[in-house]
Amino acid sequence: MLLPYHKAFIIFMLLISCKTTPLITITKIPASLEEASAIEKIKNSNILWTIEDAGNNNHIYGFNLKGELIKDIKITNSKNTDWEDLTSDDLGNLYIGDFGNNSKKRDNYSIYKVSRFDDDETSAKKIDFKLPKKMKAQDFEAFFLLNNDFYIFSKSNKETLVFKTPNNIGKHTAQLISKFKFDKNIKKITSAAISHDKKTIVLLNHDRLLKITNFNEDHFFEGDLEVLKFKHHSQKEGVCFKDHASVFITDERDKKEGGHLYEFHL
Repeated sequence: MLLPYHKAFIIFMLLISCKTTPLITITKIPASLEEASAIEKIKNSNILWTIEDAGNNNHIYGFNLKGELIKDIKITNSKNTDWEDLTSDDLGNLYIGDFGNNSKKRDNYSIYKVSRFDDDETSAKKIDFKLPKKMKAQDFEAFFLLNNDFYIFSKSNKETLVFKTPNNIGKHTAQLISKFKFDKNIKKITSAAISHDKKTIVLLNHDRLLKITNFNEDHFFEGDLEVLKFKHHSQKEGVCFKDHASVFITDERDKKEGGHLYEFHL
């Protein structure tokens, strides 16, 4: 059900709180990766996975908590049109969100499913989606997987549109399930993640995190919302859960700034 703007805004103002917490720097991201645009940790593995966005290779990269690059895998049957985010499932599959669209000229979007990580090259299964008829093209940078559906968040200054598409190989038309209008506490969403117990959602921006709890089904913005500020501003592009109480965050390298893996306690 589509949540009206005015109702979403009232709920937001009633439930939202704001606090500031420092980031903890863990390590530098491997030096060869200047535009790390995501971070994901697969179940029962200590490897942290990242990708680079448009204009870079169609590779996934695995590194450890010392910042050492230990995996570099080419996805042979893919093209990095604009890779923006990563998510995973409980079976150990990794999903690449190829849905960035800065120019708003793109009509078709893709998600690549990667299941093998042993060799330097592997192939992926592909999930394609388009938007409903008469909808304007959107730029996406964030998604997660819940109950075998992908939830994909648009990136814009004033609001986010949330689309749902099934985790099934093939072509689909995504369903618009909600809109959420921002106020001064919320900015563009650059990455998203859901906790392992499926009870907490985080939405990332360059200097803050939106934490959502106590939601029912996929009515995310009817839950409790809390804005967590970082005391730190950089081009943060990736977030994933470390455990139920903390997340990993990455930012892109810009000259001498950024290019780090952080931990943030919720």
